[in-house]
Amino acid sequence: MKKKKAKESNFLVQGSILAIASIIVRIMGLLYRLPLTSIIHDTGNDYYSCAYEVYSIFLLISSYSLPLAVSKMVSGHLAVGESKNAYRYFKASMLFALCSGTIVMLITFFGAKYITSEIMSTPLSYLALRVLSPTLLLVALMGVLRGFFQGTGTMVPTAISQIIEGLVNAIVSVLAAYFLFSYGQQVGTLLGEPQRYGEAYGAAGGTIGTGVGALFGLIFMVFVYVLYRDVMKKKERSDRSRDVVSYSRIFYILIITIIPVILSTTVYNVSSILDQGIFKKLMIAQKIDETTRSTMWGVFSGKTKVLINVPLAIANSLAASTIPSLTAAIMERNLKKARYRISVGIRFVMVLTIPCAIAFLVMGKPILELLFSDSTVMSERLLQFSAISVVFYALSTLTNGILQGINHMSTPVKHAAISLGIHLVSLFLFIAVFHMNIYGVAAANIVFALCMCVLNNLSLRKYIGYRQETRRTFLIPSIAGAAMGLVILLLRFLFGFLPISSKITTCLIIPVAVLVYGVALLKLKGLTPAEIKRFPKGTALLRLAKRFHLI
Repeated sequence: MKKKKAKESNFLVQGSILAIASIIVRIMGLLYRLPLTSIIHDTGNDYYSCAYEVYSIFLLISSYSLPLAVSKMVSGHLAVGESKNAYRYFKASMLFALCSGTIVMLITFFGAKYITSEIMSTPLSYLALRVLSPTLLLVALMGVLRGFFQGTGTMVPTAISQIIEGLVNAIVSVLAAYFLFSYGQQVGTLLGEPQRYGEAYGAAGGTIGTGVGALFGLIFMVFVYVLYRDVMKKKERSDRSRDVVSYSRIFYILIITIIPVILSTTVYNVSSILDQGIFKKLMIAQKIDETTRSTMWGVFSGKTKVLINVPLAIANSLAASTIPSLTAAIMERNLKKARYRISVGIRFVMVLTIPCAIAFLVMGKPILELLFSDSTVMSERLLQFSAISVVFYALSTLTNGILQGINHMSTPVKHAAISLGIHLVSLFLFIAVFHMNIYGVAAANIVFALCMCVLNNLSLRKYIGYRQETRRTFLIPSIAGAAMGLVILLLRFLFGFLPISSKITTCLIIPVAVLVYGVALLKLKGLTPAEIKRFPKGTALLRLAKRFHLI
């Protein structure tokens, strides 16, 4: 019984470890984007984001699905004691990653000019895209190693490698952007456009850190694998199963497992690259000059999306940690355990993302001033407009992973395709008919994520009989978040009478807001003592809550 309880609590702990690591990485990513933005400006952010969106799609096609697929297959075989087959899947996946990563790397490098100029209407971003191309191979190999360890039930190697990757990326990106910006200005002086070429080369410098960070992350994962190899060999020797899967069979299963994940993640994420291409072409049709449209997209991609991606790291991490545990529960034919893990995962994500959305809504301008020294109305409105998408994207990302974990791999593909169609229609209407320009992109993203949430929830109810609890998952976090929002507005009003800079005021308000939300959540019984104990350092948190009579 004790072992069973330990196993149950380990699910949330491992997910929390990965979530914490992802949040740390996102915060590092946010922090390095501050000096990077000051170097390359909003137009440079436009070049940077264009290259990154294209890179992300190729990454999805070549290797993004590998960690999820590998963890699913490895955990499934380990759950029934087939260590040999689990290890064979890992080796086959490494070969697959090597081939797919190399092919996509070459396509990206040689096709960079055509893609950025003809499809994305951002010609100078080809420099950044070419710099990014080798990263596709590095991330493919690292993804298989991460998936292998996630399949064995530990998220620690993945978490540490993410932090190493993020730290190296942050340092190298800023330094490379600084030096290449100056070089680009020299090149641009000869061509009569020093600023544009400085921003384009600076954006390319910003992407160098992505590749170097991936290289260091891969080196760490290889090091951990070498240490773990003896343990895996011992498990293989103790494996008495006679059914050894052939490599041809493994490649077949790997492909049919990966294709639905690739389709779902590609369709789910292709909206970003379509948004950029459609937005710019519609802006050109409306005779909006290049500087204005580049600035608008640079603010959206380099500030708004960077900020909302910080809380979304939680959902991505929970999705990654949910798949192995759900696969094991399904193979054990334990639907009650599967439903419980789904419930815990969704509640955990909502408890953390709902207050983030409310904070962006009531503190949009102060946050932008603090981080980017940006007090423009457009930046503030974009962040406020996009705040609600944090909740919808977090929930849809997690439920995508859940559906994959319960072996309905094609379902998220269908949902993403339907949602994408509705998204594109709404995007065209918002921009071409209602002339909402960049705000139309933010509104269309909300429509997309909301559609995914509704469709995924209906499928979970159909396939596994899961009915979402609403009071503690949505209502209580929303009430606690509203209380936090009111306190923030009150403090902003009161601090407005004091001779204190807005940046200092924001730094003082944020910890108070976190405290108010935590107290309100516990007082409203949004989390039970048992759930608190399952968090990292949960026992200490529970003791502290009891000491202050919050529970």
